This record gives sequence, structure tokens and C-alpha cells, in this order.
Amino acid sequence: MAGEAIITIIGNLTAAPKIRSTSNGGRVANVTIASTPRQFNRTSGQWEDGDALFMRCSAWDTQHQPLASNMQASLTKGMRVIAQGRLVQRSYQDRNGNNRMFVELCLDEIGPALTRSTAQVTRNNNSGGNSGGGAGFGEQFAWGGGASPIPASSASCAPGPAGGQTGAPEQDPWVGGGNDEPEF
Repeated sequence: MAGEAIITIIGNLTAAPKIRSTSNGGRVANVTIASTPRQFNRTSGQWEDGDALFMRCSAWDTQHQPLASNMQASLTKGMRVIAQGRLVQRSYQDRNGNNRMFVELCLDEIGPALTRSTAQVTRNNNSGGNSGGGAGFGEQFAWGGGASPIPASSASCAPGPAGGQTGAPEQDPWVGGGNDEPEF
């Protein structure tokens, strides 16, 4: 959707994916990816690690896209992964009544980084189709690494009752008539 911040992050999983079920029967997998920049120090002739970024990530199972389940079946702690998704800022109220905010990455795709590993791909036996038309729908990486590169396409991570995504569709202010600029 227009206006979403889509990013790609490469890093290591700090723990194996944890799946939980919601009260309405949905399944979500949560992981944290630690991405540590490295720079070569010409003076010492060695690589040096910078400060790590710990990115909280979530992925949902839908009727035809079992991304959360594939992650749990395929990913393990410490695995180097490449993940792409949409940055979402969320707010909540803590136990003391304070308003809190955090940013998480709603995963569209995730898989093993092949710079340091190899993977053997096996297809899932699901009858769902990929409306995105991309190759590799329903693939899973077998070797204890990787996950299904299945795109999710909505403004919200949480799936709706029909297996789609929730959240009102965002209106693109740049499309559909008028010469007025959007308010920022």
C-alpha cells in the first residue's frame, strides 16, 4: 500500500519463533532479529562490530498463507535470516496506566541468508493460490533454516475473520482526482 515503510533486514534470530493463538483463533509468530553492522578498521586490519539493532517482528497464519507455522517449523535460534516487511508503530497502555509505543516489523517474507548456509527447498502441500503471482509460493526451507516467502498485503498484520487482513484500506491521497495535496 502507498505510504508504508517497507524495509529489509538481515541478521540473526535471538530465539526460535514463538507462536501464540489469539482469542479469535488466529496464530501469530513473534521473533526478534539482531542486526549488527560491521566495519573494517584499516588501522587494526580487523573487522569491528557496531551497535546491534534488535527488531521485533511478527507474522500471521492466514487461510492460504501459513507464514507463522512455516517459521516455527523452519527457523531456529541464531539462524541468519533475510526478512522483509512493513514497519508498524503500535501503542498500548501498561499495567500502571502509562501510554507506551513500540515499532515492529510485520513480516511479508523471511528466509535463510545463503551467504553462510545452504538450503534445500520443499513445497508445502496446500491448495492456496498466490494472488501476487510470484514464484516460490508455499515454499519452505528444510534444514532447520528459512521460512515460507509468502507475501502479506495489508496495512495491518493481524488477519481478519475471512483469512484476509484487518484494518481499513488506506486511501492514497495522490490517486483519484483533485489537485489538492495531502495533509501531512
